[in-house]
Amino acid sequence: MTESPQRNRPDSPGSVTGGDDGRQSQFSKRGGGAPATRGRTTIADGVVEKIAGMAARDVVGVHAMGSGISRTFGAVRDRVPGGSKSVSRGVKAEVGESQAALDLEIVVDYGVAISEVARDVRENVIAAVERMTGLEVVEVNIAVSDVKLPDEEDDEDESESRVQ
Repeated sequence: MTESPQRNRPDSPGSVTGGDDGRQSQFSKRGGGAPATRGRTTIADGVVEKIAGMAARDVVGVHAMGSGISRTFGAVRDRVPGGSKSVSRGVKAEVGESQAALDLEIVVDYGVAISEVARDVRENVIAAVERMTGLEVVEVNIAVSDVKLPDEEDDEDESESRVQ
């Protein structure tokens, strides 16, 4: 004896068994289907870049993000009234429907193991992006563009004003 699949199962969501005669009637929720399946969500590249930038900066040993030129322009932009610090500096994201790929450019502090910092950045970025966006991160490429020496001045530090 084989069992045939039931089309209207009384225990399925949205189904109600009605009447004394054993008939089943099905009531569905307005809009047809679960709320999570109604529509599409798109995530902009800039959103993923900001998440990755924040996650990378949280790693011990990362001094700054971006190349020397982008940090210089960023420092100037930060000093302009109304300007804000760019958390996505040094991050480039390519976002598809279900996957993301990231390229990061970092400056590390002198004395840290670069391979360990890169590994920690990669792990932190992947965890943050996947948790917050639901996208699968397929790769995180890290370019170390500089090492911050202890006696070097920061490009981003406020310099002493010449005028009092």
